[in-house]
Order: sequence, then structure tokens, then C-alpha cells
Amino acid sequence: MAAETVLSSERLRRARFAVAAVFCVHGAVTGSFATRIPWIQEHAGVSAGQLGLALAFPALGASLSMPLAGRISHRFGARTALRGLLALWTLALTLPSLAPNVWGLCAALFVYGATAGMSDVAMNALGVETENRLGRSIMSSLHGMWSVGALLGSAAGTVAAHLGGDARLHHLIAALVLTVLGLAFCQGVLDPVPAEEEEAPPRFALPPRSALVIGAIGFCAVFAEGASLDWSAVYLRDELGGSAGLAAASTTAFALTMAVARLVGDRVVDRFGAVRTVRVGGVAATLGGVLVVLAPNAATAMAGFGLVGLGVAVVVPLAFAAAARSGPNPSQAIAGVATITYTSGLVAPSAIGGIADATSLVFSFGLVTALSFGLVLGAGVLRSASRTATAAPAGTDAAKSAGPVG
Repeated sequence: MAAETVLSSERLRRARFAVAAVFCVHGAVTGSFATRIPWIQEHAGVSAGQLGLALAFPALGASLSMPLAGRISHRFGARTALRGLLALWTLALTLPSLAPNVWGLCAALFVYGATAGMSDVAMNALGVETENRLGRSIMSSLHGMWSVGALLGSAAGTVAAHLGGDARLHHLIAALVLTVLGLAFCQGVLDPVPAEEEEAPPRFALPPRSALVIGAIGFCAVFAEGASLDWSAVYLRDELGGSAGLAAASTTAFALTMAVARLVGDRVVDRFGAVRTVRVGGVAATLGGVLVVLAPNAATAMAGFGLVGLGVAVVVPLAFAAAARSGPNPSQAIAGVATITYTSGLVAPSAIGGIADATSLVFSFGLVTALSFGLVLGAGVLRSASRTATAAPAGTDAAKSAGPVG
């Protein structure tokens, strides 16, 4: 992006608030959807395996659409692109609850995933641009605001589920409110103008070998996050006999721990270093997974999901930081790690469903527990980022083109 006229500190503060609010809106869509998955599953009449199949379609939609986001921003401008893509994402919330069967649900979730991926890329690019202008890290707190949004969306979903509300009405109201808020907040974000000689962004960035191990750490963390976010409510309802309201509340508890950990994560990493932070987080996530698998009641499982969220919250920003130091081409490495981690979050829900259909949800979360322990074993690969709490160096091309993990 070409440099704009130097902006006042007040304008930059407003831009930071605006992009943080956009992250919050984006997260609220995810939280609103996740809490009503049990209702959607029952309404569409699908089994755990069929639900897992359907939950693979957001991954497919996002994978096919994410490369387009950079080109859309280049063609129409960053602010206009974000405004349009975010509105498509918030309105897509209405589609899954309308699905009459598994194939309708697959189609709805394909669109849901496509709009999620493109808007994710666009808002992350503007987050990095804002960080660039401020001259200090804000990406961790932006990810924290995404978690706050997921918390707010899941809290509203918990209330709706507890009252026995129809998810179609709930999601229609939520989509309209979030669309209005999203469009309003987009007015305040920065609008960098591409330089005349700047070429359109490339469609793909292949990760170098040095990024693969780091990406594996991010994969473990985001798999645990995605599995817990989308399946915790179903787990409490089906395995432990929890009510619809209590099952939805588990998603809220998970989102709460993620939000708190991300908002304070930079201070923790500055004090204890990346390796120790991830290692201790891996222990917490593993303990949480054990609690979920062995839980005799819903309260114990909810505590377990909370520990999983607490343990994995700051792993992805640290994985990006390590990637930037892992080889001669930081941008390519960061893009590779971003692709691996983002894909993990999208495929985790469908993988959990497929394993649950073949075995059980309890066995599925045994896999989540094992991957969480992988953080303990592999934390040492982040040693190069032990003094870095940011997600990616401000201004790198990869940070502008790769989407963030929730």
C-alpha cells in the first residue's frame, strides 16, 4: 500500500477503535452460529456424521474464496471491500438455520464459509495497516476483540436457546443488527490506496519447509479451538444430557476464556517468553481435554472446555512471530503458517463429526486432548519468537494477504 498523508494520533486512535469493532462484529457472527448448532442439527434432521460432513463445507468455501479477497481489496479499495465483504458475512448467518436437510445445510455452510474467509482476510489486512501506522502491536488485542464478539454472540445465543427460540428468527435479527453495526464501524477504518505500480496480490503463497513445523503447532491449537467452539454444545447435550440452554452456555464459557487470555496475552508473553507461555498453555489445554473426556457431569466438561480455550488462546500470534524469524523470506513463511492454521480451524469441526460418527464424541475429544499435548512437546520451535508478542511484523505482505484463526 502506498503511504498516505501522515495521520493525526486522534485519527489513528479512531481507526484502531473502528477495526477492533469490525473484529468484534465478525466474531459475533461465529458465536451466534455456534450456539445454535444443536437446533440446526435437529431442524435439518442430520446425524453427527452428516453434521460433520456439512461442517466441512465452510472449509471448502473459504479455501476457494480467500485468494479473491486481496484482489477485491486491490480493485475496489480496502475500506469498500471490507464493507461489502463484512455485510455478506453477517447476512450469511441467516442461511444455515433455513436448511431443510443435509444438502441444503452443506450449500448454506459453503456460502457461510466463503463470506467468512474473504471478510477475515480483508479485516486482517486493515488491522496490520493500522498497526503499521501506530508503530506498535495491536493484533493480539484485535484477536481478543474477535473473541469478545464471539462471546457476545454466543451469550445472546444462549439466551435464545434457553428460551426455546426459533434459530431462524434469532439469526435473522442478529444478522440485521450486525450488518448495520458492521457498516457503521467500517466507515472509521483506514483506506490505504495502492501504489500505481503495485501489482494485484498473488493467489497463493507456498510455505517453505521452515514454516511447516511452526504451522503444525498452530494447527494443534486451532484444531482444539475449532472443535471446542463448534462441538461443545453438542457434546454437553448428547454425552452428558445437558439442557439446550446449558449446552449453549458451554460455548459462551469457552469464548470467555479465549477473550480474556487474548486480551492479556501480550503482557504474559513479555514476562515469561513465548516458549514457556505456550508450554504452560499446552498443559492447561491438555488438562482441559482430560476433564472433557472423563467428565461425569456437564459442569466438569464446561470447566474443561474453558481450560482448553485458556491454553490455546495465544498460540497462533506466537506462531506467526516465529515464522517471521524462521527463514530468509518472512512473508512467505507467515503466509504458509496462516494457511495451515486457518485451514485447521475450518476442518476441525468436520473431522470431529466424522470421528464421532465412527466412534463417539468422547473419542473425538480424546484426539483434541492429544493435539493439545502436542503444544507441550513442540513449544520449543517458537524459541525464536520468545521476545515477540505480535502476530506478524507490521507491514509484511503475508500479514496483509492471509486471514487470521478466531
